[in-house]
Amino acid sequence: MRPPHRLLLLRHAKSGWADGSIPDIDRPLSDAGRRGCRLIARHLADHGLAPDLILCSAALRTRQTVEGIASALPADVPVLVEDRLYLAEAQALLERLHEVDDGVPSVLLVGHNPGIHTLAVALLAPGERLRIPTFPTAAFAVEDLAVSQWAELGQDSTRLVSFVTPRALRERAEPPAGSS
Repeated sequence: MRPPHRLLLLRHAKSGWADGSIPDIDRPLSDAGRRGCRLIARHLADHGLAPDLILCSAALRTRQTVEGIASALPADVPVLVEDRLYLAEAQALLERLHEVDDGVPSVLLVGHNPGIHTLAVALLAPGERLRIPTFPTAAFAVEDLAVSQWAELGQDSTRLVSFVTPRALRERAEPPAGSS
C-alpha cells in the first residue's frame, strides 16, 4: 500500500519591521527569524521531513525562510515561488494544493497568517483542531492526508502528525534553569 500524501505547512520566519518605508512584500527576515529557520531546518533533518515539492509565497520573507531551511532540503527539490500565495487566505491555499499532481508524495507550503493557520486547522478533524491553537512565525505542521488525491483535500481530510514552533524546539534543546 502506498504511504499517504503528506502536507508540510510552514509560516515564514520572523521578519523585520525596522524600516517602515519597505513594502510589506519586501520585508526581510530578522536575526530572530534566521535563528528560527536554523531550528526548523534541524527539526526537518532530524525527522527526515524532506518535501518533494515546495510552494512558496513570493514575499521576500517566505523566500528567505526557504533559503534558511535549505540545508535540510534535497538539493533538487522544486521550489515554485508564486505571487498568488502572497498573503493568501486558506481557500486560495487549498485551491492551489488541489492542483498538485498526485504523483507528488509530499508538499511543503510556505506562507502567511492567517491563511496558513486557518488551513492547517480546517484540514484536521474537529477533535484535533485544538492542537494548533496559534501559528506563530516559523511554526511547522505535518499533516498526513486521509484522502488519496490532492484534489480531494478539504475539511477534516488530514491527520496531524506533529506541530512545532522554534520556541518549543529551543526549550527542548536547552535544559531548564537549575537542572543538572
